[in-house]
Formats: sequence, C-alpha cells, structure tokens
Amino acid sequence: MSGTDAPLTASPTISVVICVYTEDRWEDILAAVASVRAQSHPARETLLVVDHNEALRERLLKEYKERKDVRVLANAGPRGLSAGRNTGIAASRGEVIAFLDDDAVAERDWLRHFAAGYADPAVVAVGGRTVPVWASGRRPAWFPEEFDWVVGCTYRGLPPGRVRVRNVLGGNASFRREAFDAAGGFATGIGRDGDKRPLGCEETELCIRLTRARPDAVLLIDDRAVIHHRVPETREHFAYFRTRTYAEGLSKALVARSVGADKGLESERRYATRVLPAGVVRGLRDAVLARPGGAGRAGAIVAGVLTAAGGYVVGSVRARRGGATFSVAPVERGAHG
Repeated sequence: MSGTDAPLTASPTISVVICVYTEDRWEDILAAVASVRAQSHPARETLLVVDHNEALRERLLKEYKERKDVRVLANAGPRGLSAGRNTGIAASRGEVIAFLDDDAVAERDWLRHFAAGYADPAVVAVGGRTVPVWASGRRPAWFPEEFDWVVGCTYRGLPPGRVRVRNVLGGNASFRREAFDAAGGFATGIGRDGDKRPLGCEETELCIRLTRARPDAVLLIDDRAVIHHRVPETREHFAYFRTRTYAEGLSKALVARSVGADKGLESERRYATRVLPAGVVRGLRDAVLARPGGAGRAGAIVAGVLTAAGGYVVGSVRARRGGATFSVAPVERGAHG
C-alpha cells in the first residue's frame, strides 16, 4: 500500500451521510454540516437523514432550503441508526459514501485523506481517527484510553498510520458504493436506536459480511482523517461506562452468532490478551508512582472486561433461543435521488 496520496483529479466523488434524531443536538448538527462544507476535498453532497422526528426534519428543511449541496431526508426504514444510514446510501449520488456522527466535526482534510485511500482499486472502505471532546474539558482521570470506544472514539491499541483492518468504526468511515451492492446495507436490529440501550457493532458485522462477499477487499484506517467527537457530561460517568460495555457484549454476541466467533471476535482476542493487560499494568504503575487516576484506570479496565463478558454470555443465550435477531436487506439505489 503506497503511503503517498493520489492526486485530487483521480479522487472519487464523496457523499456524506449524517444521521440525526433529536433537536437537542441542533447546534451540533449545524457544526457537523459546516465542517463538511469546509472540506479541502469538497463533498458532492451532504445528506441529513432524520430518524422519525418530523419537527426536526421540518426545521432542517427550513435551515438548508437555500443550500443545494445539503439534502434533508426522512429515514425510510425502521427507527434506528442502521436504517438511517441505509436511507442515506440509497439516496446518495457519490462514488463513495462517508458517514459522520451528528455530534462530531471533521478536520479540513478529512475527505481528502479518505479519497486518497481509494487510489488502490482493491480498497472498499476507509475509516479515520475519532478524538474525544470531553464536556468537562478534560478526560476523567479514571477513564482508560483503551476504552475510548465506549464514547465512540479511537482507542489505545489500534495501530497508527494508514493500516489494513478487519473493520472501520461507523461514526468516521467511508465505503465505495459497490461495497453495498456486494454485501447489502447495515443490519437493522443490532445498532443504536436513539437514546435506548447503546448497542453497536453494526459496522463490524457489515465489514465482515463485506469481506466474505469480496475476499479480495481491503479495508483501511487512516489516522490522518480526523474528526472531533463531543462526549456529553452524562457519558463521563462510570454508570454509562458500565452500561455501554455491557451493551457491547450483547452486540458482539449477535455478530458472533451471525458471522461465527472466529471472525466476529478476531480483533477482540488480541485486544483482550495484549492491549488490556498492558493497560492494567500501566494503571497500577501510575498508582505506585502516585499519578492521578492510575488505580481507577486499572480497575475500570477490569470492570469493563467483566461487564462486556457478562453481556456476551447473556447475548449468546438470547441468540441461541432466538430472542435477539437482526436483518440485512439490499440497499435500493436511487431512492429520493
């Protein structure tokens, strides 16, 4: 894989999909759209997909009625992030579809680095680096960087640079349109649904399904494609940490049930056997050296592992009994287009 960027003239057109669901994030949504409109590699369009909130949709239509490059759509599927993304994919016109969280802002060269990754025709997905912006102004002393995925951000343990990965992370990711033709869209019934239990892993399941459909497919993360993701004060507390790690275990059980434990837990095994033990040792060392939060970080890592493992066991039992299912449908192209 070449480390040099492709010239912009050879770059694909990119549609950006931002899924939104609540007026509580109004200022965040405006900031997210503004960051896309300021890109050094211009987006072909920004699609705001509103998740079953007519008041928010009407407000956004008024806000962007003069903007030809911003389109506001209603989620055409069941409530939730996966169906919203699928609606955006179906309506988009770009050769590549990028996804940005509604409470994040992208750095100016975000899309340029995504586009450069597609100079290799084997590359079907490119993700980036997501940096937390803590509501309190600083990382809680007890919060381990190894668990930044809990707040939707890039975590310690991911390799730096532009590297090949099993899956990209959904809030800062892009896919060639052909990826969805080959594998279908995001699975519904597995990802987030507004403010309900914070499930996840829908992008992991999609990426594994994609590489099964296209064994030659290459998926990358380029840590120069940076977004800044706001972490609200409610997510800085251990109660949310515990809830989110448990939900991750539930989600991982669904993914493993769908694609098999070998692929479904491939990256997690390395993370659990290498990255997390090193984090515990680092936290305990910091505690011995009287550095703030060292013992708390070590304890949080152990608690996070145990809680996620509990969620995985419960999720596995539910999946075997048929009590937890999700579905994948082909993305109908041209909708709203």
